[in-house]
Amino acid sequence: MKETYKSRVYTDRPDYADFEPAAKFEAIKSIIAKRLREHPNAICSYSGGADSDIMIDLIERTRGIFSLPSIDYAFFNTGLEMKATKDHVKAISDKYGVEIKEYRPKVNIVQASRTYGIPFVSKIMSAGLSEWQKKSIPLSIAQEYEQAEDKAEKRKELKERYPNCESVINFLCCCNSAGEPRPNIQLVINSSKYMRDFIEEYPPGFQISAKCCDYCKKQVAHSVQKDYDMIITGERRDEGGMRSVPRKDNTALCFTETGNGQYRLRPLYYVSDKDKAWYKERYGIRYSDAYEIYGLTRTGCCGCPISYKAVDDLEKIRKYEPNVVKAAWNIFGKSYEYRMQYNEYKKVRMEQEKEKAENIAGQMSINDFIN
Repeated sequence: MKETYKSRVYTDRPDYADFEPAAKFEAIKSIIAKRLREHPNAICSYSGGADSDIMIDLIERTRGIFSLPSIDYAFFNTGLEMKATKDHVKAISDKYGVEIKEYRPKVNIVQASRTYGIPFVSKIMSAGLSEWQKKSIPLSIAQEYEQAEDKAEKRKELKERYPNCESVINFLCCCNSAGEPRPNIQLVINSSKYMRDFIEEYPPGFQISAKCCDYCKKQVAHSVQKDYDMIITGERRDEGGMRSVPRKDNTALCFTETGNGQYRLRPLYYVSDKDKAWYKERYGIRYSDAYEIYGLTRTGCCGCPISYKAVDDLEKIRKYEPNVVKAAWNIFGKSYEYRMQYNEYKKVRMEQEKEKAENIAGQMSINDFIN
């Protein structure tokens, strides 16, 4: 049986990750209390989304139980935020009697997307395709690698042929730096089915990049957070993408020390959707109107093409937030359209493969009967 590769995110799971919700959240409260005692100079990023609502409630309950000092909260406004989100940030601030300070980026989302490009499918895919566009490496290297008998030697030769392009080679060839095939991990182009074939047949007519996230959220966040000992964020492993992939400084896990000596706490990292639903009902949490009235299941960066539901979600909010919908289409429209083209391409390919498999199975049955 073929062994399935699993990252440290899955192999190094703490015991409480598999607890039932009630016990899991008690464990998380203890973790929060321990870390806030050790690092009271802390700041928490609050987005106005469902995960943030669970997180701030957990933190404030823990502070009350253990008589811990207050911490700072920050809301990073990209410039493309729903009124529902901004209103909810104000309501949560009033509910818990805390200040949630708003910060805006120096480079807004319109400037960032026009200068660096727009996301497509995922942050990982966007980063890989962005580098491919910059380096102009032919997609045919993937066929070279796949057809090579000695894949490690071929990977070495590709590195020599295309210096300073290691990550792009791995991305396109679906392998690691040692030349070992890694077709089932998220860091390769075919983590999205048929993507390499699609890109070859229908090259993107726009610049792809996830840099808008860097400029509109990460850079302003780093500027605000640099003087704090501990940074608290609401990432969850089950969200997938980059949040389920361990990075060099190990910041994908629940509590870690970063390269610059700060600490990062992700109290919800091992909280599942089921756990969230339990907590919401148990403590009567009300999410923003974006969830409770508009019917969204997640918010994140409004209209971001990384969400496969971005276009559908924009239609859900159109009657409530028409200006936001118009702005999102103006900024990300090319990516929405390209995603639709990719989805149709994938659908056709899957139907063709299914038909081919059925024909082969039918031929085998006839031959079996004749014999």
